[in-house]
Amino acid sequence: MTTSSIPQHEGTAPVEPHRVLVLNSGSSSVKYQLLDMRDRSRLASGLVERIGEETSRLVHTPLAGGAEPRERTGRIADHDEALKAAAEELAADGLGLDSPELAAIGHRVVHGGLRFSAPTVITDEVLKEIERLVPVAPLHNPANITGIRTAQALRPDLPQVAVFDTAFHTTMPEAAARYAIDVETADAHRIRRYGFHGTSHAYVSRKTAELLGKTPEEVNVIVLHLGNGASASAVAGGRCVETSMGLTPLEGLVMGTRSGDIDPAVTFHLKRVAGMSADEIDVLLNKRSGLVGLCGDNDMRVIRRRIDEGDERAALAFDIYIHRLKKYIGAYTAVLGRVDAVAFTAGVGENAAPVREAAIAGLEELGMAVDASLNSVRSGEPRLISPEYARVAVAVVPTDEELEIADQTFALVGRP
Repeated sequence: MTTSSIPQHEGTAPVEPHRVLVLNSGSSSVKYQLLDMRDRSRLASGLVERIGEETSRLVHTPLAGGAEPRERTGRIADHDEALKAAAEELAADGLGLDSPELAAIGHRVVHGGLRFSAPTVITDEVLKEIERLVPVAPLHNPANITGIRTAQALRPDLPQVAVFDTAFHTTMPEAAARYAIDVETADAHRIRRYGFHGTSHAYVSRKTAELLGKTPEEVNVIVLHLGNGASASAVAGGRCVETSMGLTPLEGLVMGTRSGDIDPAVTFHLKRVAGMSADEIDVLLNKRSGLVGLCGDNDMRVIRRRIDEGDERAALAFDIYIHRLKKYIGAYTAVLGRVDAVAFTAGVGENAAPVREAAIAGLEELGMAVDASLNSVRSGEPRLISPEYARVAVAVVPTDEELEIADQTFALVGRP
């Protein structure tokens, strides 16, 4: 990219573009961050939520100079209006989208299928392929596409880059990625394990190696991304070889509202015996299951408080959550053969010490242990919580998906 391709203010010297705007467009929300890639610092961040409702809300946070967050409420009709509102807030901080310092816009795109294994400059053909993947990501890709088109309209001259949640997992061997169903049917309908949270797994596995003083190629890591959505991955020498989410983000660990692993015949049973439609079963498994289905809450802090008060439903929900975690840690230990570290990340993984303690308890024969005093420390920095004698390091590594998207975007198009 050259500076001639972006706006220049008359009478000024050419500016080397060094900023990246990261956009994460959901069905009714837009999250954004503006980063300065010279030092990878954040300049501003924001969230527009409840798009299309009368109660829309935008919270914009300038991250330089100690300025206070700004909030506006009132109906924001669509993503076009949401991005324009965000652009106005950035402009008020002197960070407008017309700045010659803006190098690119990086978009989180949930599903890239098999074709996209790396960040990709968005062309008409790329956008068509993302649209073709809508049937396997009906809740996510349409919103991502809307955000891309809106950003293209705002800055048609600027490179737009798609960074795919699934890309990091495309290195899985066929034995891990294939489901044991009829091959022709699977291929015709793109049915296979794709995995998600890939930017987080990539970032955390790399930061874990750095924490151990090694390169990613030297270590095998089990990454546990535990938020309201949760997934595990087995990363061998910097390459994903197995992950818990599958065709969709429903498979795998117990999550806030998703069931995770379940006998597929449960869906047939509910249709035949309970008379539930496919859409009703979809809502059940994705929005009324997991922790909220088991005990009515999906906030781990609330669940732990209820356990302390003697709530048996909350205690059972926690035990089921931990049991599934242990199964995956054990399975991925077998897949990797040698494990150098287990890394906890995302909202629950970074903040819920009881989850980390319970997940590792009893795994001493696998070389894993948690030091209670280290585990109780709260910090925003990557850190080890295992005792020195443990053969396998146990780490807490805060994830940074926006920075990962910005890094990948800037590496692709930001430098001349």
